[in-house]
Amino acid sequence: MSAAGTLARYISKRFLIGILGAFALCVVLIFMIDLIELLRQAGKFRSVSMGALVWISLLRLPAYAELTLPFAVLVGSIGALLMLSRKSELVVARSAGMSVWLILLPGIAVALLLGAVFVGLYNPLAAAARAKSEALYAEAFERHKDFLKTKTAGPWLRQDGVDGQSVIHARASSEGGMNLARVTVLQYDRQGRFVERIDARRAMLNDGFWELRGAWVSRDGGEKPAFYERYLVSTYLTPAEVKTAVGSVISISFWELPAFIAVAEKAGLPATRYKVQYELLRSRPALLAVMVLLAATVSLRAFRFGGIQTMVVVGLVTGFGFFLLAEVSRQVGVAGLTPPEMAAWAPVAIACCLSLAVLMHQEDG
Repeated sequence: MSAAGTLARYISKRFLIGILGAFALCVVLIFMIDLIELLRQAGKFRSVSMGALVWISLLRLPAYAELTLPFAVLVGSIGALLMLSRKSELVVARSAGMSVWLILLPGIAVALLLGAVFVGLYNPLAAAARAKSEALYAEAFERHKDFLKTKTAGPWLRQDGVDGQSVIHARASSEGGMNLARVTVLQYDRQGRFVERIDARRAMLNDGFWELRGAWVSRDGGEKPAFYERYLVSTYLTPAEVKTAVGSVISISFWELPAFIAVAEKAGLPATRYKVQYELLRSRPALLAVMVLLAATVSLRAFRFGGIQTMVVVGLVTGFGFFLLAEVSRQVGVAGLTPPEMAAWAPVAIACCLSLAVLMHQEDG
């Protein structure tokens, strides 16, 4: 039992070193690429100090790096198993009666532990840093993130208020949605009848109402549009709710997502993509464990049999194929074509079943 425990700790250490090494490499590459992109934008739009660009890139780095964690686990696990095989340690372990499952168990445990740590601790820190970076980016480049960003003309926010329901569209926002720019409001009464259209230069959210500045109001009935320097639209949304609700998906932490989803649905905001993100984070420990299994399918062959390079390339290509499948599944879930649980967990289940089938064929024939 002592020898088995020592071997398990040794294998776990090899997996941990391999995974963290691959993750560190991803972090360095992401930082360099992101900083170069910021430098390009700074030269195109306006002059921004190098210190500010580096700080923005560093704040964005944890959230971007988190997306590469499954790939780092795959590459790190392949590297760890190849090192064990190269030193004939796998051959010795298997000749001593250890099955492939016992050899992989420490690696799977490391992957599950890393997944839990990254979801529970790392993700909230990365989300907070990302939210801060978005504010600094908007300030530095004098432009704001699109309000509920899309590639089309933009979505519409449906809300309710004392005067009735209204639909708001904004071209840009800042401060987490507290301030909107180039706003269009369609106002309805309590019976759902259209009342007026408002086109405003900007809008600021206060307790119980939106304050619109530079508003042109076109009322139903063909009346001539009237201009108001200040115009109010009632809302049941509070500043705290909107500040929590509006923002990029990766700027909201795992622990905040359930409450945000409830607030978003209450406010009439589309919450599907946030439900998918929550399920993706929940499935991350299992996903990392599957990456270890996928790495094992191409890394357990002894060096003396040759063909290791081909197997590693096949493993990496298979990994990219899996990531493509996961992204397609995520997009299908965000579009509302499948339940969020299926969008997040189906690729993990498929990869797990295929990896287990390959490993059982290699182990038992």
